[in-house]
Amino acid sequence: MGEEVNLLRNYPVSKRDVNSRANEKTEEDRRIARKFEFDFFDGDRRHGYGGYSYNEKFWAPVIPDFIKYYKLKENSSILDVGSGKGFMLYEFSKFLPNAKLRGIDISKYAYENSLPDIRQYLDIGSAHELPYEDNTFDLVVSIVTLHNLNREECGKALSEMCRVSKRNAFITLDSYSNEKEKKMMEAWNLTAKTMMHVNEWVKFFDDVGYDGDYYWFKPI
Repeated sequence: MGEEVNLLRNYPVSKRDVNSRANEKTEEDRRIARKFEFDFFDGDRRHGYGGYSYNEKFWAPVIPDFIKYYKLKENSSILDVGSGKGFMLYEFSKFLPNAKLRGIDISKYAYENSLPDIRQYLDIGSAHELPYEDNTFDLVVSIVTLHNLNREECGKALSEMCRVSKRNAFITLDSYSNEKEKKMMEAWNLTAKTMMHVNEWVKFFDDVGYDGDYYWFKPI
């Protein structure tokens, strides 16, 4: 199994009003958000991001850590599972101009509104049925995405990430370490269908054969 490593430590963190989200969200908000269309990315905040646009300050400080940790080279191949509008891949392209990039996301809206410079590298598809050959990528990443699948699909997606990776994989997932964090996660969560204690996730990784690295998202 891989290691727990915080490769997003330099990603700017916004202040989150967890209590307001808990008091205001409804099952209808969840239903709309889980379509992952306009409302989720660029609609009202209660349905998702409340406007998802490119800003260099988010991914530019993070990518060097990935490059260093995984010893990526100019011609490395990288897959982003749950690539959204392609912001992370775009930053990879700036640091590694000759890298072989690919991104996949379930959202047609995200693809159609992705960064023009990166759109040619994006596909529309499911994380649990990746349309790539075995051992294709030097690094496969998935940032706060796979927990949006149900447990069975999540397990398949983790296995798929390992299948298409030559060796390295990294994920971040919604999780908690105690009851206080669990209550905060339940209050904040809008789209996740699979949330577990960090120890449960680690056991799940072993059960489905995921041997990549990992870290957690907690709204605190």
